Amino acid sequence: MAAPPLTFSISELAQEFALTTRAIRFYEDEGLLAPTRSGRTRVYGPRERTRLKLILRGKRLGLSLVEIREILDLYDTNTDEAPQLRKFLETLANRRALLLQQREDIDVVLAEVDGLVRQTRRTLDRGRRGKAG
Repeated sequence: MAAPPLTFSISELAQEFALTTRAIRFYEDEGLLAPTRSGRTRVYGPRERTRLKLILRGKRLGLSLVEIREILDLYDTNTDEAPQLRKFLETLANRRALLLQQREDIDVVLAEVDGLVRQTRRTLDRGRRGKAG
């Protein structure tokens, strides 16, 4: 089995992660990725590939780019991964609390919609009965 390549082009990463090259350049502009250059060509190594994978995971979780950057920066500046993991747990706890609040808010709105649907159907039924008589 062949070893994975040590470097990747922007097109290879875009294809692997089902992204546009523009999205990858955006993450670079935001300081989340820092490929090396070979002339005008961006060269992404394993570090950048891993960071891109973590960025996408963070986005799936609904984290902001600022939150993602904070976690990635801790990884870069610390050989002890405990601070990064604690920050990640804190971020996940905050995200979970927000999602639970949003679910509660959605449940309240759905109950209100259900009530309005029932009320509107009763009004329609009364209108039909009134026209039939």
